[in-house]
Amino acid sequence: MRVNPEPSDAPLPSRARVVDIARAAGVSTATVDRVLNKRPGVRDATVQRVLKAAGELDYLPGQALYAALAPQPLRLSVLLPAGTNRFIRMLGDMVGYSQEHWAPFNVRCRTEFIESFNPHELAAALRRHGKRSDGIAVMALEHPAVREAVAELAAQGVPVITLISDLSNSPRVAYIGLDNRAAGRTAGYLIGRFIGARSAKVALIAGSLSYRAHEEREAGFLHVIDEMFPQLSVVGLREGHDDAEQNYRQTRALLDQHPELGGIYNIGGASDGVARALKEAGRDQKVVFIGHGLTPDTRALLIDGSLDAVITQSPHTTLMSCVRIFTNLRDGREALSGVENTRSQVIFRENLP
Repeated sequence: MRVNPEPSDAPLPSRARVVDIARAAGVSTATVDRVLNKRPGVRDATVQRVLKAAGELDYLPGQALYAALAPQPLRLSVLLPAGTNRFIRMLGDMVGYSQEHWAPFNVRCRTEFIESFNPHELAAALRRHGKRSDGIAVMALEHPAVREAVAELAAQGVPVITLISDLSNSPRVAYIGLDNRAAGRTAGYLIGRFIGARSAKVALIAGSLSYRAHEEREAGFLHVIDEMFPQLSVVGLREGHDDAEQNYRQTRALLDQHPELGGIYNIGGASDGVARALKEAGRDQKVVFIGHGLTPDTRALLIDGSLDAVITQSPHTTLMSCVRIFTNLRDGREALSGVENTRSQVIFRENLP
């Protein structure tokens, strides 16, 4: 006959409870719950004390404890204008497919394209992303609504970097982009030298002067024309909103109004619209044309000779500078520590990279 063994008096091992961790760490159970579920609002020293207690009580297995101790990646948002500006689109797309480049910095980046030239929509997007991001990079519109949103984020401890176009009198932590006044002067110098000593009219097409970058490029262009090329007269500035079709129509109107037009500086994007109008009028090899942003379409225009030069910057370096600034702030360093100034490049057909 089989006899059941006597029950043992030894207690069965029991898993530690939240209250045990709280007692060991000297905190409330609510604090323990926040730490174990990775909710914000607990000081770093307290987090480490709670996790240490959880590990000593075997509440978390080794792998889970390691994961809990690992710092959360920085959540970064990049806000860019929607539209047909291919350089801006390329910059935004690069955020997605370059995640492996940001991995060593322990960051996660995402892009949102905002309705172009709408400051209230941009301000709303800044506030929306400020609730779920540790830092925001934005191509800013020069407008009080945008400035106020950036100020609110700064007060909440969410740093903002301006990209491509800066925002005056704002608490943004840094600007990453060209010296736009110098870029405008460069364009004016190139057009003046290409046209030569003859008298001619030149025109400008901007995306929108709501962008400080475009306003500064215009100012630089006008200054260098006035200083160095008195034989050239500027026939005004038109806005094409970085849209290829609008740029096409604006260029056709300029050519109809000024048949002797000698040069065009496209301050913003969508240079393909300008080139299409020049080609249709048979003026693509006669009008000096300077644009911005090296992209597949401007590269093709340089090769066929309808575009004479492109002023550009590296999109990858631009994004990497943003990541470095945010990680500098996270790690307690100066914001611009190890960040190089943005370099302007002038690309011709003969030096295409």
